[in-house]
Amino acid sequence: MSKQRESATLKPREWGVLLVLCGAIFLEGIDVAMLNVALPSIRADLGLSTGNLQWVMSAYVLGYGGFMLLGGRAADLFGRREMFVLWLTVFLLFSGLGGFATEGWMLIVARFVTGVAAAFMTPAGLSIITTGFEEGPRRNKALLFYSGTAAGGFSIGLVVGGLLASVGWRWVFFAPVVLSAVILCAALAFVPKSPRPDRTGQGVDLAGGVTVTAAIALLVLGVERASHTSLAATLGTLAAGLALLGAFVAVERRSASPLVRLGIFRSGALVRANLAGLLFAAGFFGFQFLVVLYLQELRGWSILETSFAMIVIGVDAVLSPTVTPKLVERFGNARVIFGGLLIAALAYALFLPVGADWTYLAMFPSLIILSLGFALAYGPLTIVATEGVKEEEQGLAGGLLYTSFQFGAALGLSTVTAVNVAATASSAPADLLTGYRAALWVPFAAVLLAALIAAFGLRSRAGRVTAVGTPAEDRADLPATH
Repeated sequence: MSKQRESATLKPREWGVLLVLCGAIFLEGIDVAMLNVALPSIRADLGLSTGNLQWVMSAYVLGYGGFMLLGGRAADLFGRREMFVLWLTVFLLFSGLGGFATEGWMLIVARFVTGVAAAFMTPAGLSIITTGFEEGPRRNKALLFYSGTAAGGFSIGLVVGGLLASVGWRWVFFAPVVLSAVILCAALAFVPKSPRPDRTGQGVDLAGGVTVTAAIALLVLGVERASHTSLAATLGTLAAGLALLGAFVAVERRSASPLVRLGIFRSGALVRANLAGLLFAAGFFGFQFLVVLYLQELRGWSILETSFAMIVIGVDAVLSPTVTPKLVERFGNARVIFGGLLIAALAYALFLPVGADWTYLAMFPSLIILSLGFALAYGPLTIVATEGVKEEEQGLAGGLLYTSFQFGAALGLSTVTAVNVAATASSAPADLLTGYRAALWVPFAAVLLAALIAAFGLRSRAGRVTAVGTPAEDRADLPATH
């Protein structure tokens, strides 16, 4: 055990690389969170309709979710450091341009390009970790630290966004520029250059890139806009997305140099991690959305009061790098994921009977328990989704995982909104509460289904740990060759 702890110790240079990448994922988290709380101010200043305001959020989701898989593969094909630095620069520029917008369409375009930049930057950053830290305790420690930072960014962003929006909504876009510039300078100094991938005799799968990006973009758009458009339009968009996804699979089967090697899905552990991650994200973001609505619409809490109430969920930023590694070392990733999902289910269950006059003390158990569930599930899911994947496909594995998270978030938000609207008869307080209670069953059901999927990863060998500290059950489903 002492040798394992010693092998997990990171060198100063490795800490430098890790802090740069954590800064980038923290940046992405606070960017999204800050915009959420600034939307009312943006609508008032630019005179946006509800539909156009929704597109300010949808444009980012569309760019982020639609291009994530392509972004992950681009890191494998064109260099991880190159893609990370390039798209971090684009993120910096267009985040700043969003702050200068004087028309709604300018802001929407800026948010779309910022989302695309995040889609290339995020999986590139994750793959730098999974290729730069050897598989086992060192990589696990780095990934858990990284995942905690990502969670902290979203929670802290709610409060920071509220403070900045109270000064002026444009500061929500200008503030990330400063942080981006610092991270960019640090990346140039600390992230090492890696050999350019050998692509001799390999072409670029343009047809695969176009079809999969269009397919995922349409699926994300269909789900994300489901509660804001007609059923026919939603079904049509989803059908078009599924048709393009089928075309993508056909292209990949015939391609000599496929964008996505379909054999990667033979890994049961990878598939389970992605499905569980999708459902977990659906429940997590759907629940937070409902709590915010409950506090602001029914209870009349201000943006800042709501932000400070929700920040307790950000405790997972502390728990992920401290508590989770010890549990993973002792019980293995599969058991920790399963436990984290059950704990999240308990958090949602405790909030189901929410009353019209609940004190914050009554809400607190759900929020703090959810932070523990997130800390236990999110990081280990990242480990399992990238473990055992060969180096030249780490960007692809990261892209798949983040696509699952993003699609899950869109699915969760859309579903809880649809259920809430359907169950709310009027704007009377009693009817609003009825709508919230009905919609709260969605995250509860989603995380239970995620736990059921994760349970298939529990084997009789679940407690064993390999010589390098990697839980045996997480390797059981990986093929001998790739």
